[in-house]
Amino acid sequence: MFWSGQKVFSLCCLHAVTVSMSSVFKAMSKFRLAVVQLHVSKIKADNLRKAQKLVKEAAVQGAKVVVLPECFNSPYGTGFFAEYAEKIPGESTQMLSETAKECGIYLVGGSIPEEDGGKLYNTCSVFGPDGKLLVKHRKIHLFDIDVPGKIRFQESETLSPGNSLSVFETPFCKVGVGICYDIRFSELAQIYAKKGCQLLLYPGAFNMTTGPAHWELLQRGRAVDNQVYVATASPARDETASYVAWGHSSVVNPWGEVITKAGTEEAVVYADIDLQYLADVRQQIPITAQRRNDIYSVNAVQEG
Repeated sequence: MFWSGQKVFSLCCLHAVTVSMSSVFKAMSKFRLAVVQLHVSKIKADNLRKAQKLVKEAAVQGAKVVVLPECFNSPYGTGFFAEYAEKIPGESTQMLSETAKECGIYLVGGSIPEEDGGKLYNTCSVFGPDGKLLVKHRKIHLFDIDVPGKIRFQESETLSPGNSLSVFETPFCKVGVGICYDIRFSELAQIYAKKGCQLLLYPGAFNMTTGPAHWELLQRGRAVDNQVYVATASPARDETASYVAWGHSSVVNPWGEVITKAGTEEAVVYADIDLQYLADVRQQIPITAQRRNDIYSVNAVQEG
């Protein structure tokens, strides 16, 4: 009888552990993402102060991953990059590190102009809840375009391109990072998905020509093609700036639906990322298993 009692007790304990683990798994399959659409001025200290304030606000609202926009510490423009450039670590990344640690979050630091070895890069630094640098993504594809009568912009006049892929781990899922123009290159998103990423983050600053035409279209395309969540973080729109950002920071789900979107003003928007929903979409339309790898393949040549 004593042994039988032990057995019953053990089975009860096993059931309790199983239920507990199931609850933990269910909790881990969902997490809150916050996207900060920041009004960026010419005063770096103000930009840093405001960014920190909004990140802390997002953490209080339960965000576990927070994303800042491209060039969050500097006006966006070839004439500003050299003036605002910093080494990493530096003033801006120190703020990001301290804020991530204080809030216990994963903080994706949009991007800043980075100086290294006499070259300038458009760089996104990601920090973990312990304040440590997890990954540093240098914009791979430089924004060099010329749309007659509308916009000409050449990042390559001042910036150098990055040469590495950028993936970081969280307790929830793997996350892939790109910056703005990187979103136009579907191969990058495909490789990230192939590496197991379920969330792709693109701090970006599309403009008044490319924004209305392609901003949402590209996000939905990357999400549907790879059955992942896609989030973009833009600066708020400033009509007085030399480069006017489109705004409309967004989060798109694996079905291609826009589940949250900012307007043009400064704002923080939230999305609850549901990885079980993502798994359901992949089961319903199993494109990963149906790919014809005997005919075609997309692979990384340089990991970095």
